[in-house]
Amino acid sequence: MTLHRVLLALHIAAGFFGLVLGPVVMRARKLPGLHPRGGELYHWNMLFVCLSAAALASMDWERLRWFLAVAAFSYANALRGYLAAKRRREGWLRAHIGGMGGSYIAMVTALLVVNWKTLTGTPGVATPWPWLLPTLAGSPVIAWVIYQVRLGKRPKL
Repeated sequence: MTLHRVLLALHIAAGFFGLVLGPVVMRARKLPGLHPRGGELYHWNMLFVCLSAAALASMDWERLRWFLAVAAFSYANALRGYLAAKRRREGWLRAHIGGMGGSYIAMVTALLVVNWKTLTGTPGVATPWPWLLPTLAGSPVIAWVIYQVRLGKRPKL
């Protein structure tokens, strides 16, 4: 088995884990326990997804250069959300929700772009829909959650 195949398998497994873990952590009660520990795990998993995407892109730059940008954007958002929760400066909760939510949207975007051809027959990199749909669906949810939190409510997702 080649290094590329091993790395791709690990990247796919970590991506799948992040896609499952994200909603579990989002829905968990915001108390000590699952939410902070799961969020910590999500952050480190996103770092691995980013680094493995960078390695995969470097192995096939012409075809996968876009992969690096999505991975970096996704991890930058996860890091923003992670650090906001750790430092708890003014406005931290908005940054935490926006960062973690944005990283999840970016991860779903990458999943759709990679698999768009299987779903539709059109390459995902070449069409705007897999790039836009996750943002169009996820951004209003993030804005609504931030608004609900600002009102002092616990949003029901």
